[in-house]
Amino acid sequence: MTNPLLGEFNTPYEVPPFDDIKAEHYIPAFEKGMEEHNKEIEAIINNEEAPNFENTIAAESRSGALLSRTASVFYGLNSANTNDEMQKIASEISPKLSAHYDGINLNPDLFKRVKAVYDKRSELDLNEEQEYILENVYKDFVRSGALLSKEKKDELKKINSRLSTLSLEFGQNVLAETNNFKMVVDNKDDLAGLPESVVQAASETAEASGHPGKWVFTTQKTSMIPFLQYAENRELRKKLYMAYTHRGNNDNEYDNKEILKEMVNLRLKRANLLGYDTHADYRLETRMAKKPENVNNLLMRVWEAALPVAKAEREAMQKMINKEGGDFELQSWDWWYYAEKVRKQKYDLDDSELRPYFELANVRDGAFETANKLFGISFEEVNNVPLPHPDAQAFDVTNEQGEHIGLLYMDFHPRTSKRGGAWCGGYRDHEVDANGNEIKPLVTIVCNFTKPTSDTPALISLDEVETLFHEFGHALDGLFAQNTYPTTFVARDFVELPSQIMEHWSTHPDVIKEYATHYKTGKAIPQALINKIEKSALFNQGFANVEFTAAALLDMAYHTLEKPLSMNVMAFEDQYLNSIGLIPEIFSRYRSTYFRHISGGYDAGYYSYMWSAVLDNDGFEAFKENGIFNRETARRYKENVLEKNGIADPEELYRQFRGRDPKIEPLLKNRGLADS
Repeated sequence: MTNPLLGEFNTPYEVPPFDDIKAEHYIPAFEKGMEEHNKEIEAIINNEEAPNFENTIAAESRSGALLSRTASVFYGLNSANTNDEMQKIASEISPKLSAHYDGINLNPDLFKRVKAVYDKRSELDLNEEQEYILENVYKDFVRSGALLSKEKKDELKKINSRLSTLSLEFGQNVLAETNNFKMVVDNKDDLAGLPESVVQAASETAEASGHPGKWVFTTQKTSMIPFLQYAENRELRKKLYMAYTHRGNNDNEYDNKEILKEMVNLRLKRANLLGYDTHADYRLETRMAKKPENVNNLLMRVWEAALPVAKAEREAMQKMINKEGGDFELQSWDWWYYAEKVRKQKYDLDDSELRPYFELANVRDGAFETANKLFGISFEEVNNVPLPHPDAQAFDVTNEQGEHIGLLYMDFHPRTSKRGGAWCGGYRDHEVDANGNEIKPLVTIVCNFTKPTSDTPALISLDEVETLFHEFGHALDGLFAQNTYPTTFVARDFVELPSQIMEHWSTHPDVIKEYATHYKTGKAIPQALINKIEKSALFNQGFANVEFTAAALLDMAYHTLEKPLSMNVMAFEDQYLNSIGLIPEIFSRYRSTYFRHISGGYDAGYYSYMWSAVLDNDGFEAFKENGIFNRETARRYKENVLEKNGIADPEELYRQFRGRDPKIEPLLKNRGLADS
């Protein structure tokens, strides 16, 4: 049988032939990819010409193309449409890939050539991108252990292999815990307070999960949050919320406590091996923050401003409970319910009033139109391309001259085969090959938005509207990329700028009135409702900032440890969060055992959303000063941020866009954490 992963992709836009790829194709493709990659590395090492940028740095960057392509397809699908067979493949291939890349990163002969180019860099006629790539490739080799002794290299390989396996297990456990919990409601009285659309969705979930005539709620946020907001049954709110916050902490086969503990300790051991005091010191060296104290200074400034606001919100809700005759103290599972009541009382606004105006397709088109006004690009749905899942849509993206710049997939709704949350990835990144041919990006947005029901289209919440624009900002970053080489170095605390700045357009009056139309009547959202959204912009900001900052500080607490963690991770979490004064009515946005960000990728990096928030709030001021659709401002932003992200110093890129360094004041003002 021909393996479609090994040949040319003879498909429209050369997208992966998803329909032809079977599970049994992956392992052979990974193995062939590793084999070819090793041969390409050997060719670089054995090149008799003196090392230079093209025959060493560029060649190393372009090596392993088959392996990279296979990994992009596999891991993209494993996140969005997994099954037992895919997870088994992931478990098998993960340590092999770790060993393979360690073999390259720790190859002394390859490093010798890289160092030779690096040492004579001042003599080379390199452009800005090449200088940045060379600097960071050399640094990457050193940070990967190239200067270690053989014994320490062997130890590092074992650590990396084990960490790759643990990260995989952690994520699989969270997915299993999420899928395994179902709260079955069989008494209609227990649905009191819920909007009819929520009841209908729960009925259809029950039907699909073998509970006809009943209602099922899950720990997927699209199911859980509406229940917490509206359900009058306090005990059921508690049951659902506790199930969510105890994922990975149930002392069963999917328990993540020991896994996370081992990961934290292995990361510290690796950092020490490489000469760093802590894992955070290691991770932050190549980011804008540079040092842990810079991260903690920012987070604590937000924390100290947000905590009093959250306490005031708590008091307002407790007063409401007392006024209603409730004989209890506000608890964590009550917060959404009473916050929604406060929003209704204070702003005459509730989520169910907004949803009819936020039909998913219209919001999506609103994001498209925003990009068109800013950058002149257009999106046209195409139906002749293979899809990563039948639920996905594909869009041809073209510039003002009608030229194809990339393809965008969008996959919006939850399913048991998809991990939770929302993300943007790529099945192919932009580059220019060795022959000068431009390779266009293939970007994918994956979400878990409210599903349509039998009688209504997908009507999403205000939070989901902002999430769509957020992920769309990441997509624009991928679509506009102008990197020459496959190797880029995107700073983790800069990467959220393109996504978070787009959120500012999502509910701006000039934007929302264009896309928000009632799904039944077709009438535009009334100005009175837009005014309510604007006035309620600071609603629940104490809670939102406290729960996020608690998680970011917790991440840093784990990764600034200078000695191995000895206690249970939940005990560590409780001890640390109590020490900074987290109120018991608010849990950290992610508790340790389902904190997927720090199981891989955002470890010592969850703070980056807040770091980028300083940039996005300050950056949007530039658009407000000149008009939110000002094309000159958009051009500066596109050319200095979106096109060069990962191929130039992020601090300099921001200065070139903004004309100065960022200021924190717009962030604090926009979140109601400072005086206007």
